[in-house]
Amino acid sequence: MPVHDEAGNAANLAREIAAVLTGRSFEMVFVDDCSRDDTKAELAAARAELPMLRVVGHRANAGQSRAVRTGVMLARAPIVGTLDGDGQNDPADLPALYARLTRPGAPEALGMVAGRRARRQDSLAKRLASRIANNVRKRLLNDGADDSGSGVKVFKREAFLRLPYFDHMHRYMAALMLREGFTVEFLDVNHRARGAGRSKYTNLGRLAATATDLFGVMWLRSRARNPQGMDELP
Repeated sequence: MPVHDEAGNAANLAREIAAVLTGRSFEMVFVDDCSRDDTKAELAAARAELPMLRVVGHRANAGQSRAVRTGVMLARAPIVGTLDGDGQNDPADLPALYARLTRPGAPEALGMVAGRRARRQDSLAKRLASRIANNVRKRLLNDGADDSGSGVKVFKREAFLRLPYFDHMHRYMAALMLREGFTVEFLDVNHRARGAGRSKYTNLGRLAATATDLFGVMWLRSRARNPQGMDELP
């Protein structure tokens, strides 16, 4: 879980995740991206009741994609789930995404199951901007993702670590998974109103980053060459 200035949300999210995953073997890695509020202090206090909680802090603000990557690199399990730190993603969706990824008979190349927010609890302007951006990106990248901004995902750790890193890459994970030869599936998930704090993104800010990122991902995909697996001589 990447978090930045999420005091009032982060510790409650950790408690929700722990309740949802009770009975399973799991850990939680919260990556604090140099918050300026009490996010890290609240998470540190929550460790007394949540022994499976790990809290890592960036020394400088590096963005959501880097925080996700930090968490995945530190994760010790072969399957990783992510959620946005604002609490708008519902932890109750994680078991369904995990079950879909690990089901008997799942395609061997299945690398990720991503959430698709069925009823977004955001402003009309934010929903319209997101819909336009998703339609453009989906048409140009042909990645099948109707909702690239959904933070709830479950994926194979080794698949993620093959992906090229760049700022904002978390919005292009479906396209990048396909580039590496993996397949991706999608499930409808719940979406909730933000509790505390405010969004770190604006429509204008997203637009400024989207144009260069989109062309960059198109270039990456055009330069990909897939060896279709590998075999080592005995």
